[in-house]
Amino acid sequence: MTESPDSQPASARGRFGATVTAGLATAALTAVACGKPWFHAGGSRAGVVVADADRNADMPLALALSLVVLAGWGTLLVTRGRVRRALAGLALLAAAGVVACVATAPFVLPGQVRDRLPGAGHVAVTATGWFFTAAVAGVLSVGALVLAWLRSPAWPTMSSRYDAPAAPAGQPAEPDETDLWKALDQGRDPTDPTGPSSP
Repeated sequence: MTESPDSQPASARGRFGATVTAGLATAALTAVACGKPWFHAGGSRAGVVVADADRNADMPLALALSLVVLAGWGTLLVTRGRVRRALAGLALLAAAGVVACVATAPFVLPGQVRDRLPGAGHVAVTATGWFFTAAVAGVLSVGALVLAWLRSPAWPTMSSRYDAPAAPAGQPAEPDETDLWKALDQGRDPTDPTGPSSP
């Protein structure tokens, strides 16, 4: 029998709410940060002005993975059991991929910025605040998903209260619309509990 959120202890509901809130917030912040430039070149060198928007670089793979993480949190709220835990694991792998992108960015993106500056010589390329935001939010997102993977089997099922109620034991299920029309075609009253109507 699936437990509703109201039947869970207050401490369990508190941990569930805190974990989901932290996970959604860090996932959203990571997605925003991954959609911004991480490295840019500024100033001028060798007569080339490098302060325009084309002289920066970002990590599209990190953005794609961060969106997977964000979608994963949405699915965790409406699934249950093993499916929920499997989705938590998938989102955790995506979040780890974001952290890996952050770790490799300083070795890849500065070169991409310099490649866009022909003849500029040695231009200083610096990380933007969005890079550090993505780094911190990505690590926090991994932590929240680890907690989600560990605790998700005990989480309440948010969608159970919207399931169609089952018929009580020993009571026949309600006839569907097709059965009602068939009874009318056969000259029977489908609302009469005593049986077929007399012709």
